[in-house]
Amino acid sequence: MAAEKVQRIHLAIRGQVQGVGFRPFVYRLATQLELTGHVANDSRGVHLEEQGAPEVVEMFCRRLTTELPPLATVAGLDRRAADVVPGEGAFRILPSEAGELADAQVTVDTAVCAACLAELADPADPRYRYPFINCTNCGPRYTLVRRIPYDRPHTTMAEFPMCSLCAREYSDPACRRFHAQPVACPRCGPSVWLVDPRGRQIVCDDAIAAAADMLRDGRILAIKGLGGFHLACRADDDHLVGRLRRRKQRDEKPFAIMVADLAAAEKLVALDDAARQLLTGPVSPIVLLPRRAGAPVAAGVAEGMDCLAVMLPYTPLHHLLFACGLPAMVMTSGNISDEPLVKDNDAAIAHLSPIADALLLHNRPIERRIDDSVVQHRPAGQSMVARRARGYAPTPVALRGLAEGAPAILAVGAELKNTVCLLAHGRCVLSEHIGDLTDGRTYRHFIDTINHLEALFDVCPEMLAADMHPQYLSTQYAARRHRGELPGRSALPLVAVQHHHAHIASCLAEHGRGGPVVGLACDGTGFGPDGTVWGCEVLSADLTDFRRLGHLRYLPLPGGDAAAVETWRAALAVLFDAYGDRCLDVAERCRLAAPPEAQQTVVEMLSMGANCPPASSLGRWFDAVAALAGVAAVNGYEAQAAMRLEAIVQPGMGEGYPYQIVSSGPFEIDLRPMVCGLVDDVLGGVAAGVIAGRFHNTVVGFLAESARRAREATGLGVVALSGGCFANRYLSARLEAKLTAEGFEVLVHRSVPCNDGGVALGQAAVAAARWAQATGARAVGGRVGASDVSGDPRKD
Repeated sequence: MAAEKVQRIHLAIRGQVQGVGFRPFVYRLATQLELTGHVANDSRGVHLEEQGAPEVVEMFCRRLTTELPPLATVAGLDRRAADVVPGEGAFRILPSEAGELADAQVTVDTAVCAACLAELADPADPRYRYPFINCTNCGPRYTLVRRIPYDRPHTTMAEFPMCSLCAREYSDPACRRFHAQPVACPRCGPSVWLVDPRGRQIVCDDAIAAAADMLRDGRILAIKGLGGFHLACRADDDHLVGRLRRRKQRDEKPFAIMVADLAAAEKLVALDDAARQLLTGPVSPIVLLPRRAGAPVAAGVAEGMDCLAVMLPYTPLHHLLFACGLPAMVMTSGNISDEPLVKDNDAAIAHLSPIADALLLHNRPIERRIDDSVVQHRPAGQSMVARRARGYAPTPVALRGLAEGAPAILAVGAELKNTVCLLAHGRCVLSEHIGDLTDGRTYRHFIDTINHLEALFDVCPEMLAADMHPQYLSTQYAARRHRGELPGRSALPLVAVQHHHAHIASCLAEHGRGGPVVGLACDGTGFGPDGTVWGCEVLSADLTDFRRLGHLRYLPLPGGDAAAVETWRAALAVLFDAYGDRCLDVAERCRLAAPPEAQQTVVEMLSMGANCPPASSLGRWFDAVAALAGVAAVNGYEAQAAMRLEAIVQPGMGEGYPYQIVSSGPFEIDLRPMVCGLVDDVLGGVAAGVIAGRFHNTVVGFLAESARRAREATGLGVVALSGGCFANRYLSARLEAKLTAEGFEVLVHRSVPCNDGGVALGQAAVAAARWAQATGARAVGGRVGASDVSGDPRKD
């Protein structure tokens, strides 16, 4: 080939391009087009050089982005000319390089692919019935990697030397196992075995078949999986499900169910094409789906709910278990309720043996525990991630045009449904679900997750972001690190972000927006700059700041946090607010489910204002209405009353209750007229489903009117919905449709949770935006005060 007809280019590619078969794809494409050059992983992603005829090089570049492997995504591609290499005769895959920045995107764990399943079921295949079969298109990634670049020596598979078969496939660019880091087979890879609760091995020919027999016979098993242990039992046996609840100390919270295939799922829940794709796709999350009448599952699996949480087998081990003819199985996190997921064999024998009748173990180490993701399926094929974990974490969220040059930021999230977020190199890495930090083990997991993310991505944070609430454990961690009180950690600037501002910022960041927008932030609780509890907020917000335009009228919460558990307390509070001294008489006539003495004590507290913090919380109104309608007197778990209230909404309801919006500085939404109408319905014997429907429609009505008022005041035509209340499908669908019909552009969460699991992303986005604002001020000679980055709550 004449030199003048040869072109050489260099491409640097960022995104999900390691551990997904990207290099062999590049090799095959270049070889097919008779190009020379090389490709290699580095700590930012992949770089390659291509040499050949200019028109062929251009064809390669086009096909590079249009024919990607199934799990690969390209987030950025930089191209430049390179010097031609005379006499180069082939295209090569080079060993990975170490670099200064660990900026490559770590690949998520994915469900076993169809090709591996075919081999798993083929008696002639060397990996027949091998529970750890995988390739570059599927299998574990994030749960195994210790550091990047993502190569076998940097994973927990390093302790399993490859046999000749696996080494040959691993080294063959034409094979789909080329550089599949977890590649293994029965000769050289991990294995499974069965033990009793004391850790003694149960002798059997086939541990998986024996485990399936025990499950079918009504035993509870702990099963080691991809990111930790599951606890499993038959889902059609109420006595067995009750036993699991007692042992696990999980009284009422719904369990997830695993079924063999889509046909089995169809017997339990209503499926559309989008739901089928979710269940069978590479993520294979738990999907919340409408429950079929008469679904053959025990009542105790999801009592009082109109949805079931269903998933399909996603590991080879799951498929082998269900190939033994298992029915629908409860498949819940392997832990005592609210504690972190157990991931190691010794810990499982120590902590899960009191729950499980036997344990199915394996010896592939799990580097980091990760729960199953939960996705809420919605009408019209839409979905929303409710718990972001396996298959989603640690996929980053790009802050478009905002974080270029920004310092590395660690955002520590909320206290419940905690996640943390690490912003570096223009991307926000939102961690997997961590949980409730008030549990000591979960708090340690929170610290471990921070350490793991910083080590994995080789990032030392230069700034912290935290919630304004001074008593959140996450905020206290950030405050200690801010002051330099943690061993080995230097003092860092701290940005305090108001809770509901973080919610709206999270929604903006997910959509790549900077605002300003009208923000409707609705949840149970969040610390306000005025020292009160906020929870139904109408904001004008961008990523830097916000202004409170309106809110629910403050309601005293007798007992503070106790009102979030005992829903009758919130019910008495709304009756006291509407009826004053007559509230006890009204409560008695409504048959409020609480002892008369306790009710009298609460009314005395309300009368004196003793331990009754004022709150604008929408979540507590759901609790109050659930109690008055006779749906739930207590929350056995977070938002149980609200979920039960949503589950009984009578279809076809159009009308709501009256309310008032009072203009007084930030306008106030006054629901006392609604309380009077609701009480009339209760005393008149109106069905609870009708009351629930009217209440939901009232919420839709006053939120839509609030958005209209905000638009009139600000001229903003984009509205962002965030906060845990928008996990309510009825509320979200009705409100989104109403706002759209009124000319708003509506931003809602899809891939980031609307609940507190998304708060860390919002905190990181706000901190980056304030940094950009502060440095911009310096650039034009302005003076930036310390409070701009120190976390002074007054900035919010």
